[in-house]
Amino acid sequence: MIRNFKELYDELKGKNIRKRMIAAWAVDEHTVEAAAMAAEMGFVDPLLIGDRNSIEKICACNNIDTGKFEIIDEPSESGSIEKAVGMVHDGKGDFLMKGLCSTDKFLHAVLDKEKGLLLPKSLLLHVGVMETPKYGKLLFMGDMAVIPLPDLKQKQIITGYVVKVARSFGIQVPKVAFIAATEQVLPSMPASMEGAALAKMAERGQIGNCIADGPLALDVALNKESARIKHLESPVAGEADCLIFPNIESSNVFWKTNSKLADGVKLAGMLVGTKVPCVLASRADSFETKLNSIAEAVMFIK
Repeated sequence: MIRNFKELYDELKGKNIRKRMIAAWAVDEHTVEAAAMAAEMGFVDPLLIGDRNSIEKICACNNIDTGKFEIIDEPSESGSIEKAVGMVHDGKGDFLMKGLCSTDKFLHAVLDKEKGLLLPKSLLLHVGVMETPKYGKLLFMGDMAVIPLPDLKQKQIITGYVVKVARSFGIQVPKVAFIAATEQVLPSMPASMEGAALAKMAERGQIGNCIADGPLALDVALNKESARIKHLESPVAGEADCLIFPNIESSNVFWKTNSKLADGVKLAGMLVGTKVPCVLASRADSFETKLNSIAEAVMFIK
């Protein structure tokens, strides 16, 4: 079981796992630096698509050896995205990464019915991984970036993917918390009703190999003392591996609050539901977050 990002990197190195990454419009410093470091650490063979002059200038300014990756010169953002998605679609890469290009253009290409990467009858969603000093293990969660208000069926699919990512990190039976504002099942609060339904679905094997409970307030899901004070008995309380949020506002706010206001937090994120994982780091994300996201994708497809 991998409990932090250091252990993730040790696992990739120890098992000599190495995958081919195609990066679209890789003309920003953090993407180039993350690709170079992943190559140096030995778990990625990067191919960067974008304006060669821009990429080489970044490398020169940061003392990065351009020999660490292949570069395909493409002076336009749209052309770079099209080439990157096309190469992955044709099996020339193990996973895709978004560079400085806009999310809208990137997703438009990924979702293209003829040349895109979405699996038939699948759901595109974002799975994040968080390491925080105040919790003793990694947290896996969804969806922070794609689905505004998932319905019950979509939440079932989201949970299945989050569980799969957690299992790829060596957590054989992940503990899943369906988050709401309270542990009580209240008809006036749809998130609590759906949390209860999802917990029962998990109990009956309709989601995957996991232990789940809900609805659970966030404090109860992550803190045993909170559960004790509230007299709540749960196999998940205080030990959750996976957090499933009721909507994109709650998940996104939780994600960004931790990233901006909590010291020592480390993050990773990728799109799933596609033929291969797609690293969807924000253009404003740090080098470390992009590197962690690359490692998450490699671990998922190992």
